[in-house]
Amino acid sequence: MTRTNGARVTVVVASKDRVRALARTLPLHPRPVILIDNASADGTAGFVRRHFTDVRLIEAGANLGAPARNLGVQAAETPYVAFADDDSWWAPGALERAADVLDAHPRLALLSARVLVGPEERLDAVSARMRDSPLGVEADLPGPSVMGFLACGAVVRRDAFLEAGGFDDVVFFFGEEERLAVDLAGHGWGLAYVDDVVAHHHPSPSGDRRGRRALATRNGLLTAVLRRPWRVVARRSFAALRSGPEGWKGLCAAVRRLPAALAERRPAPPAVEERLAGLDPARSRRYVS
Repeated sequence: MTRTNGARVTVVVASKDRVRALARTLPLHPRPVILIDNASADGTAGFVRRHFTDVRLIEAGANLGAPARNLGVQAAETPYVAFADDDSWWAPGALERAADVLDAHPRLALLSARVLVGPEERLDAVSARMRDSPLGVEADLPGPSVMGFLACGAVVRRDAFLEAGGFDDVVFFFGEEERLAVDLAGHGWGLAYVDDVVAHHHPSPSGDRRGRRALATRNGLLTAVLRRPWRVVARRSFAALRSGPEGWKGLCAAVRRLPAALAERRPAPPAVEERLAGLDPARSRRYVS
C-alpha cells in the first residue's frame, strides 16, 4: 500500500448538509483527509474546494448514507483509515497511536477508540460498555474484544474493511456498524477497544428522538435478517411490537426493505453467533450503536 506523505492513516468523513460543522472540524483532522459529500444542498462541495484545498473531495452525486464511506476507503492510499463524522475529530496523536497498535497486532481489523462527548468530555456510554466487554482480552489483541463499534471512533485496516464489504445500503444509516462488525469477525479478524486512542464527538441535539428510535428498530431488525438466526429476528420483531408506536413504525419500515435484506442474508459462522448470543442482553442496552 502506497503511503501519502509518509502517513499511515487517512481520515474519511461522510457528510450531507453540514457545512457549518465541517468548518469547525475539518481543520482539526490530521492529513490526509477524504470528504465524501452525500449530495449536499448547502454548498458543502464549493466551500471545501475554496477553503480546504488539502482535503480530497469526492462528490457522491446522491445520498449514499453510511456506504459513502466505502468510497473514501477505496480511494485511501494508506494501510489504515479512521472514520469521523462531520461533528467529530481525533485527539492530537491519537491516529499515530492507533497506527502503532495496528502495526503491532496483525489480526486486528478494527480499533474502537474511547469517545468523549461534548465540551464536558463525557465518556460515551457505548465506549464504557466496550471497555468492560464480557468477551475479555484475546492474547493477540491490544484490548477487550468487541462485536460492535461507533463509526466516529473507529480506525480500520483498509484491506480487512474491503474484504468484509464495508457498510451496506440495506441498513443505509444509523446502526450500520453492527453488520460490518459481524462480517469482520466472520472473516477471522479481531476487533478491540483501545482506551488510550481518543476521539471527540460534539453531536448536535437530536430534534427527532422518536424518529431515531424507529430507525434503530428498523435497522436492528434488518441486521438480524442479514446475519442472525431466525429466532433472533423473531425476538427483535416481538420486542418492536411491544415497544409502542416507534417500534411499530420501525417494524413496518423494515418489512419494506425485507427483500433487499433477504437477498444479502448470510448467517454468521457458529463461533461468531455464539459470541453475539452472549452479548444480546447487553446489546439491548445499546452495547453497539
